[in-house]
Amino acid sequence: MFDATLLKDKVILITGGGTGLGRAMGEKFLTLGAKLAITSRREEVLAKAAAEMSSGGNEVFYKSCDVRDPLQITEMVAAVEQHYGRIDVLINNAAGNFASPTENLSPRAVDAVLDIVLHGTFYTTLEVGKRWIEQGVGGTMLNIVTSYASTGSAFVVPSAAAKAGVLALTRSLAVEWARHGIRQVAIAPGLFPTDGAWSRLAPTPELSEKLLNRVPLRRVGEKDELANLAAYLISDYAAYINGEVVTIDGGEWLQGAGQFNDLLEVTEEQWVGLAEMTRKGKS
Repeated sequence: MFDATLLKDKVILITGGGTGLGRAMGEKFLTLGAKLAITSRREEVLAKAAAEMSSGGNEVFYKSCDVRDPLQITEMVAAVEQHYGRIDVLINNAAGNFASPTENLSPRAVDAVLDIVLHGTFYTTLEVGKRWIEQGVGGTMLNIVTSYASTGSAFVVPSAAAKAGVLALTRSLAVEWARHGIRQVAIAPGLFPTDGAWSRLAPTPELSEKLLNRVPLRRVGEKDELANLAAYLISDYAAYINGEVVTIDGGEWLQGAGQFNDLLEVTEEQWVGLAEMTRKGKS
């Protein structure tokens, strides 16, 4: 899809980069010439991912970091800069989520999500952004939000609130930091099953099927589809895209937004009956 030099020599830092969508994006960026830095809390996971992703001569640097801790973020960003000399792109991907009736949540459970998703993204954005401004260089920040960041969603309320905050951060800094040459973009994924997260959000086959049936395309997203979109958004070809949030969900949120979208469940026979009732009403 892309020229192999699309991201040549760009230094890209991905939080939550050792697993799931973060790793999928990193693997794609490497095929396009990028230099990669990945971070997450578990060093053993990072070391394994970096070793596997480095095969074939790719350059992957890793350092463990808990994005809930500003001091660890400062140390991690400094280590990446020391290794590569700079950072060109920040991907705020680290996240945490689980499904629960909201009334069952404790403050600690709420903070478990808010601290990683909202505070972690904000802290990392500040650390990298301040360095870019002080150094007089520009850069691109890509935030991974969610399709319900705009609409809200029951049973994942801490995540919805946190992702909505990240969405506001994206749009706000797109204006404030543009004068420094810093560009903000975001991706709002729908259903992209990853190990671990999917079992917490769709613990039964019946629930998985119900979630899938909410998607007009009747399938989940492929990791490579999201990675391709991310590669374009952080590339120089997207240099005039700033503050935009691209939804990639097979049309799920549009189906949920329309007042009469559930009429998709009406059978052909029922439609015939409704049509006959309509004609009789006109006569």
